[in-house]
Amino acid sequence: MRRIVTGHDENGRSVVVSDGPVPRSREFTTLPGFVSRLLWATEPGEPLGRTGADPTPKVTSLLPAPGGNRFIVLTLPPDTAMADPAFDPVAHGREQQADSPGLADLMEADGMHTTPTVDYGIVLRGEIVLELDDGHHTHLSAGDVVIQNGTRHGWRNHSDQPVTMAFVLIGAERDR
Repeated sequence: MRRIVTGHDENGRSVVVSDGPVPRSREFTTLPGFVSRLLWATEPGEPLGRTGADPTPKVTSLLPAPGGNRFIVLTLPPDTAMADPAFDPVAHGREQQADSPGLADLMEADGMHTTPTVDYGIVLRGEIVLELDDGHHTHLSAGDVVIQNGTRHGWRNHSDQPVTMAFVLIGAERDR
């Protein structure tokens, strides 16, 4: 995946400040085919970055605070990868903690989770099923978009191919 970042030169003109691979990308060793990429992040109240300086190395949680955001692209292998006898869920949990602090803390054993965010999810390639609390399953394919409003959910890849999804997570205040 290629990431192009724009900014401004010393004269205030728009320029490309970086063009290359996503610097914060991880191919999981504990679950082959699972790839997590943090492309960009902003923190609450942060002014527009005119230089295009990369904020991703400073990110300590994939969950943005209210008013912050994260742009993440995930590739998820078929669910059958977790049924492989070589799959070690404990080691995978440790790898998720290292790669996805904040978000990994909210993952339940079955992959269900609830985040204090509004998420815009776009299926870029493949097919996936969105599972909600009530057991409802919604099939999504390339081009489909889901608006995730802080609800408990899980992603299920019942196909035999990986699925790639882009997510923009926007930190929101929880209902009281």
